[in-house]
Amino acid sequence: MGRRTGWWRGRTVLAGAAALLSVVAPADRAAAAGTPPPYRFAADAVRVEGAATTADAVPLRPGAIYRSTLPDKGKLYYGLRLDRTSSAYVSATAVPKRGTKVVYSDGIKVSLQDPDGHKCFSGDAGAARFGPTESPRPLTAWASRRAGPGTYSCKSAGTYSVLVERTSRAGSSPDDWELELQYVSEPALEKAAPTTAPQVWDSASPEALDGEARTREGGSSFNEARSLEQGVWKDRIRAGQTLFYRVPVDWGQQFGATAELGPADGDGFLGNALVMSLHNPARAVVDDADTGYDGTRKATALEPLPPVTYENRYAVDDQVGGMRFAGWYYLAVHLGAGMAGKFGDGPFELTLRVRVSGTAEAAPVYGGGTAPRDVFEVTAGDRDAAASGSAATGQDGGPAGNAAMKAVAAGGIGAGCVLVLGLGMWTVIARRRAAAEAAEGAARGGGGVAARTYGRPRGR
Repeated sequence: MGRRTGWWRGRTVLAGAAALLSVVAPADRAAAAGTPPPYRFAADAVRVEGAATTADAVPLRPGAIYRSTLPDKGKLYYGLRLDRTSSAYVSATAVPKRGTKVVYSDGIKVSLQDPDGHKCFSGDAGAARFGPTESPRPLTAWASRRAGPGTYSCKSAGTYSVLVERTSRAGSSPDDWELELQYVSEPALEKAAPTTAPQVWDSASPEALDGEARTREGGSSFNEARSLEQGVWKDRIRAGQTLFYRVPVDWGQQFGATAELGPADGDGFLGNALVMSLHNPARAVVDDADTGYDGTRKATALEPLPPVTYENRYAVDDQVGGMRFAGWYYLAVHLGAGMAGKFGDGPFELTLRVRVSGTAEAAPVYGGGTAPRDVFEVTAGDRDAAASGSAATGQDGGPAGNAAMKAVAAGGIGAGCVLVLGLGMWTVIARRRAAAEAAEGAARGGGGVAARTYGRPRGR
C-alpha cells in the first residue's frame, strides 16, 4: 500500500506539471485562433477607474498607458500632477463593441481643467465623431496643456483634471465603450525659441507616388501598428475593420499619404466608405480624409501638411499645430461596415502611398526628458523598423511584445521547474521503493531483489 501511495504522489506531481504546461502554452494560441478584436489594447496598460468628480480622480503617470471603461451615461475624470514648465498631452481612444450602432454625431470629447476648474485652451480640437460613415471604430480625441510663452491659461503647477465624455447618445446603442488613455509629457526647451508658426512652406499637393507595391499587413491598434517607410504599400481590409500603420517623420520633414480602395463586385454606392486619419506621436488627430465607393477604384488623400517644426504649435490651424514634433506618425484606415451590404465583407484591396520628403534637421534641445522616452525623436532603430516593417509591439521589442515574451518565459521556466521537480521526486520515490523491497527480500531470506524496471510501474 505504501508503494502504491508513493507512485500516486509521483504521478500527481507530473499531472500538475502537465496541467501547467497546458495552461501556459495553448492559452495564447486559443486567443489568437478566435476573431481578432476591433482594437488590441496595450499589454502593459494599467487598469484605472474614472471618477465621477474631480476630487476622486485617480492621477495618471506621464509616459504610461491606461485602460478604462466609458459608460453610456456620465462623465469620467482622471487626474494629472503638472509643474509650471512642461506641456502635457492626454489622448483617449474609445472602442465600441463590434456590431454597436453609432450615429453621425456620436463620439467622445476630452478636455483639461486647471486646479481652479478653468478649461485649458490651446487651439486643439478635443472632440472626435464617427461622422457620415456611422460605422463603429476606434475613435481618438485629445486635450493638452501647452506651457511656455504665448499661453494665457493653465500656467500654474498643481493637480489638473482630464474629463472624458460622450458627445451624443441619441440613436446609438446604450453600450459602454472601452478606453485607452495615454499621457505624454514634454519638457520646456533649454533656450527660448520663436513663438510664431512658420508663415511660408510648400503647401502644393505632392505628385502621386509611383512604384511597385510591397505588402505590409496593418495592425489593429496604435500598439501594434505596422511600420512603413516612404513607398507604395498594399494590404487587404474587411468591412468594419480598422488597420493601423506608423511612419517615422523627423524634424524638418514633410508627410503625405493617399489611400486607395480597389475594385470589387457588387452594386450600389456608399457615400462614405473609406476613412483615413493621421495621428501625431501624442496620438492627436492631425487630419483625416474619406471617399465614397461604387465598386470601382477610389482614392482619398490627406491635405498638404507643413514640415515638422516646434513652432507649429503656435498656429491657429489644428492641422498645422498637429505637426509640432518628430516621431512616429500613425495612419488609421477604416472601411465602413456598410460595405458588407453592398459589396460583401471582403477582404478588399487597399493601397497606401506614403511620402516623407525633406532632409532631417537638428532637433530642438529640451531641458529635460520626455515621457515616454524618445517619443519626439526618430532614431536609427526607428528607421530600421520602418524599412523592415516590424510592428509597434510584439516584433521589435515594444511594450506588448516584451510583456508577451516575459509571460512566455515565465510560463516556460515555471513549467520546466515543476517538470524537473516531478521527475526528481519520481526518482527519489523509485529509489526508496527499491530499497524497501530489497530490505523486505533480505528479511525473508531471499538474498535480494530480482532485476526490475523502476520509474514507471508495469501494468499501470
